[in-house]
Amino acid sequence: MLTCGWRAGLTIGAMRISLRFFFLGLLVAAGLHAQAQPSASVYLEDLTWTELRDQVKAGSTTIIVPIGGTEQSGPAMALGKHNVRAHVLAAKIAAGVGHTLVAPVIAYVPEGAVNPPTAHMKFPGTITIPDAAFETTLEYAARSFRQHGFKDIVLIGDHGGYQKNMAHVAAKLNKEWAATPVRVHGLDAYYEVVDHEYAQALKKRGLTDAQIGTHAGASDTSLMLAVDANLVRSDRLRGEAFTVAEGVHGDPRAASAEAGQLGVDLIVGHSIEAIKRLIARP
Repeated sequence: MLTCGWRAGLTIGAMRISLRFFFLGLLVAAGLHAQAQPSASVYLEDLTWTELRDQVKAGSTTIIVPIGGTEQSGPAMALGKHNVRAHVLAAKIAAGVGHTLVAPVIAYVPEGAVNPPTAHMKFPGTITIPDAAFETTLEYAARSFRQHGFKDIVLIGDHGGYQKNMAHVAAKLNKEWAATPVRVHGLDAYYEVVDHEYAQALKKRGLTDAQIGTHAGASDTSLMLAVDANLVRSDRLRGEAFTVAEGVHGDPRAASAEAGQLGVDLIVGHSIEAIKRLIARP
């Protein structure tokens, strides 16, 4: 009896160990399977070159080039505001358009002269490059994407200062590539909605032009609160109003994430509609 019990116990113990290894193997296999799956991200940087090649072959021939800028945005908003906003909103737009990818954000843009400093260059942290260098960067990004099979290259800019540069590059390349199916689009809809529909939506909420502002005011700050509140120093918004000398044009104290979400929805929605119209050409 003792011998049989000992053997039975040993058998049960062995079965338990085997089951443990069996389930452990399942977990490991599931993990390896998950790791082996192609990335579902719309961001070019998250893909391998073979994943990108396959997506382009499968019809993902539109790419968004988000353009930000590293500049001062007053004492209450981080220097990377434009870069983060362009990165996040570009992905939302790409998902809405479908079969669209997002290039790395261009964070170095014209921001004024260096010596003597002009515009935002008067404030620490702002980075500037000449217009020619910026346009060359956009041009060769577009040439690279054409080489890799993209048919529609969409430039979206989160900053008003270089919209004309985007249009210049698009016009230059479209003239050169007129006999091909490839087009570059300087998307006006992304930025124009901020000055028009979004501003009107804020006024309907009771905000004034003085509060909405043109830089680092309620409009700008609300958008950032909606996209990534970590870049806004909310504690700095509880004191006295900021001044132009501090890099602020407007009153960010009136900002809110709820108001910013109105802008996000408008920017994304108008951009999706505009891109769909552009890529639907014969």
